[in-house]
Amino acid sequence: MSTARERILAAAKANKPAETKLPDVPVFGGDASVERFAAVLAGIGGQVSWINGPRPSAAELQQLFPDARLVASPLFPASVPVDQQTPISVLEGIDLAVLPGEIGVAENGAVWLPEPAMLHRALPTVTQHLALVLDHRRIVATMHQAYAQIPDAGGYGLFVAGPSKTADIEQSLVIGAHGARSLVVLLH
Repeated sequence: MSTARERILAAAKANKPAETKLPDVPVFGGDASVERFAAVLAGIGGQVSWINGPRPSAAELQQLFPDARLVASPLFPASVPVDQQTPISVLEGIDLAVLPGEIGVAENGAVWLPEPAMLHRALPTVTQHLALVLDHRRIVATMHQAYAQIPDAGGYGLFVAGPSKTADIEQSLVIGAHGARSLVVLLH
């Protein structure tokens, strides 16, 4: 005699619909230019700045962020060492995080930031100012193209698009309401 569980599972299996092939996703084109990326990023409150190589110099950072004292970055020896074990009480005092981005998206000004580049999952959102270093040749036109380039590693990552902002409070735009107050994408 079968149990109720076995009867339910047998009924579900007997009524399973036939597999259908997923539709082909169309290829989307668009403008993948640095100019488009910079214009969209500026429209959402961020900015683009050019640097002279894959790592920003101290002088370039000083010019862009003159008040930054506590800096975290995997790209150079920083004033605050950060890893996944760093307590939030330390992270919340960081003035500037300089992190390597992997892919820029021209249609929305977003930059793909995989977990290994973040140092700590909270760092991109808890820092006062965020600078993402990006090779200008890694800008694609659309999110479809960006997702096609992200390796299927099953890890954590996020697209960052501009500084944090909200217009919930009396319909007035507030920058830095719940995350980084500024975002600069440093292109090389």
